[in-house]
Amino acid sequence: MQIQATQIRPGQVLEVEGRLWRVLKATHVTPGKGVACMQVEMRDIVDGTKKNVRFNSTERVERVTLTQRPMQYLYDDGDNFYFMDTETYEQVSLPREMVEHALPFMLPNTEVIVEFHEDKPLNVQLPSTVVLTVTECEAVVKGQTATGSYKPAKLETGATIKVPPYIQPGDKVRVNTETGEFVERV
Repeated sequence: MQIQATQIRPGQVLEVEGRLWRVLKATHVTPGKGVACMQVEMRDIVDGTKKNVRFNSTERVERVTLTQRPMQYLYDDGDNFYFMDTETYEQVSLPREMVEHALPFMLPNTEVIVEFHEDKPLNVQLPSTVVLTVTECEAVVKGQTATGSYKPAKLETGATIKVPPYIQPGDKVRVNTETGEFVERV
């Protein structure tokens, strides 16, 4: 299926030059003069090589249609991450490179969507938001709550996000998995 270059997002799989590429980063660039474009960092699924490509914002690219199956993240052994099909209990493993984009927001037992291309697992999609526990953050400074300031907070996965000043260690927060931003306290 073809999509507009501006619709490219991290985690998607594109077919470029006859090869499958996983999008690692996608940035919309608007230069002072000239045409806006998408700066895309991609990794070849087969051999792992990285490539930076600029797509004109009006250009169309081929997004690979993948079969999606709901799965549960079980555990990792350092190099591979193991997932179980919630219906058939079949297990599949994915190398670290294929799940790196999801690691900051993925804990054991997290329900995810694993995408397959010709029965080979290629990608992990997280839910749009996840609930995680704050393990560390700075103390509130008196008067700081009057401003719209945010403070860094470390989550149970090890990721660091910006949270409002009223959040304390032990609080559960909802995080947007696409942007990595705080949504609300749970």
